[in-house]
Amino acid sequence: MTALPVDFDPTDPVLNEERVPLREFLELRKSAPVWWVEQTPEARAGFLDTGFWAVSKHEDILAVSKDNENFGTNENGVIIRFAPDMTREQVELQRAMLIHHDAPDHTKLRQIISRGFTPRAINALKDRLLERANTIVDDALAKGEGDFVAEVAAELPLQAIAELLGVPQEDRRKLFDWSNQMLAYDDPDYNADPEAASIEILTYAMQLAAERKADPKDDIISKLVNAELEGGALGDDEFGFFVILLAVAGNETTRNAISHGMQAFFDHPDQWELWKKERPDTMVDEVIRWATPVTVFQRTALNDVEVGGQLVKKGQRVGIFYASGNHDEDVFDDPDTFDITREHNPHLAFGGHGAHYCIGANLARMEVRIMFDAIADRMPDLKPNGTPRRLRHAWINGIKEMPVTYS
Repeated sequence: MTALPVDFDPTDPVLNEERVPLREFLELRKSAPVWWVEQTPEARAGFLDTGFWAVSKHEDILAVSKDNENFGTNENGVIIRFAPDMTREQVELQRAMLIHHDAPDHTKLRQIISRGFTPRAINALKDRLLERANTIVDDALAKGEGDFVAEVAAELPLQAIAELLGVPQEDRRKLFDWSNQMLAYDDPDYNADPEAASIEILTYAMQLAAERKADPKDDIISKLVNAELEGGALGDDEFGFFVILLAVAGNETTRNAISHGMQAFFDHPDQWELWKKERPDTMVDEVIRWATPVTVFQRTALNDVEVGGQLVKKGQRVGIFYASGNHDEDVFDDPDTFDITREHNPHLAFGGHGAHYCIGANLARMEVRIMFDAIADRMPDLKPNGTPRRLRHAWINGIKEMPVTYS
């Protein structure tokens, strides 16, 4: 049996502010791959049960992700730990978001939303994002030094979302601030008000939807809200929650992948030299595996079911820890080594290849590639200029500040 303390909780925000608990995950994979986490009343705010099963093995995470018959998201959503004052009613409101739906509603909504994420739609953004990435790097260079997160890593994802939605570029910082407020409820630096921020995004999104219904344009908003399109359209509230999802999933996750990727290159300068010289295509997925911006999501058992030899009872929550699966020594050769030439890389950072696999995965990959190409081309000698500051959070592997010297 594992030697971990009985009160070990891998969603502890204070622990995750210090580090992702990879040492503890290694021990769980070896001795208790499905481990019961008994949460304090504060930690389980908004949930009716007393804890959850932590699933740490790659194969078990994949199995749960793909098993729509025995596991769902609608009852409790995918977020495993909310703000301490979250009520059950507020948890249930999350059901309006795509990621918290089960089939058949999830299938219908995903089919509508996928119109905006076709290969053609994503490729149409490429030239504009290449130009914007170069401008982002040049603007940073002009400063000489600064915060890599705010000035570089955050900018391209924000501009991509603005391009994708047809949002005015001058409004992108609103999305940045609102998404920070929605997610940073555990971090005292932000004094976050998630409910107010979500209302702001919903209001803004509904205004955009109304404008595109009255005057359709060639953008994703028009595609999603106009009912004459085959397959139906999103209602105002559905579109609003989609924008929340895009602002959070498309901004926070890619921003943190780029930030962690740059830190990994700082820590492994041989890999940075390799990237500058050879530009292997495998870099992108290794950065994303290494970062794993979302460390865990959850499912709720719809039936009594066995996971990794452990009986999970109907109604119990299961945490699928992508961060652990992405370091599973049974799947990855030398998983604790950052290797941008890694060929076999079946990482789980986009959600385990089930029904909830990240719909924007190809856009995220393109942004990471474009950003690191621009950095290597235009400021190849940038250097750290202080200690990065991590986000205090239960399930986001975030860097909130990274001082650098641009050169």
